[in-house]
Amino acid sequence: MHIGVYCASSNHVADRFIDEAEVLGRLIAERNDTLVYGGGQVGLMDVVARSVHEHGGTVIGAIPQALKDREGIAYGIADELHVTETMQQRKAIIFTRADAFIVLPGGFGTLEELTEVLTLRQLGYHDKPIAVVNVGGFYDPLIELFEHFFDQRMAHERYRGLYRVVDSSAAALNYIHETRSRAKAV
Repeated sequence: MHIGVYCASSNHVADRFIDEAEVLGRLIAERNDTLVYGGGQVGLMDVVARSVHEHGGTVIGAIPQALKDREGIAYGIADELHVTETMQQRKAIIFTRADAFIVLPGGFGTLEELTEVLTLRQLGYHDKPIAVVNVGGFYDPLIELFEHFFDQRMAHERYRGLYRVVDSSAAALNYIHETRSRAKAV
């Protein structure tokens, strides 16, 4: 399975987030899955990619030329590195190559990527599982906001099933593999 991973590009994050990114990379490789991500050599993006490689896995990255041109930003040893003109093209590659999505802690870009794949799933453009790894309660405020959407009827109750919030990378991978297996069986 190709796993799209969205996460922080910041190098200044807490150790618990780094540890979880390392675990996710190891588990992706051990399950013979392929990482599909933003192609960066920074922050949690770098940690996940390096961990996948250290454990014998495959890494596919997509990065805009403007980011690649910044010294040290691109993960040049990716098994495939797609260089795009725009962020939208980068996101399209990740979206189309991924069979499922895992969201680790991140900032504005990660939030934007999460809400995009959630919205596309809501609108029926895909049925790929989405798992949000809530390391140490990082996403508690966002989950509270989502609950506010449901409480205020800005989002229909049936959309609760668009994503799953889990507390570990192992639980995220279990969820997406089980979901994909059920979908294939139907």
